[in-house]
Amino acid sequence: MATKDAPPRWDRKMQQRLARGEAAALGELYDRFASLVHGLAHRVLGDERAADNITREVFAHVWQSPESYDPKQGPLRSWIATLTHRLAVQRLRATETAALALDGGGTTEELERKVRSASVAARADYIVTSMPTPLRAALELAYFQRRDYRQAAADLGVTEDEARRRLRLGLQLLSTAHDTGLSGTPPEYGGAR
Repeated sequence: MATKDAPPRWDRKMQQRLARGEAAALGELYDRFASLVHGLAHRVLGDERAADNITREVFAHVWQSPESYDPKQGPLRSWIATLTHRLAVQRLRATETAALALDGGGTTEELERKVRSASVAARADYIVTSMPTPLRAALELAYFQRRDYRQAAADLGVTEDEARRRLRLGLQLLSTAHDTGLSGTPPEYGGAR
């Protein structure tokens, strides 16, 4: 399973190792981020085989072009997530466009709505899994276990004010999923190409 963002020093060292062609570095990177990549791709595409293909494409790109990552722009995890998102959305558009051409049904607007919806859902998943544990735990209690902030505070062993603060911040973070999902490019890496 992917770990939280590593310190920038790890990111720079990983990029340097990849640039030197260290196969072990690619293996380490894969072990750390493969579940993130596959999960995001699957969330956008809704297809296991397509997600497998995107996962291969992402790691092939990282292996072939490690210099395309700029540590000054943000964490390696975010860059990989952005790359995954971009490739998955491209694949979804291509697949759906081909289906529209074959079937003659549906419209370009329906296609864009479907792409936007998948993009927002994938972004929300990424945000939740990237949240600090205290925020994620508060949201899980509130939304999956239907606890109010008082019950969440008791379950978490924090004050009611702290529970409200965690829920508010978690919701604010989640709201960015919808805001950025409309553009089709998550902001983690400034829309890296």
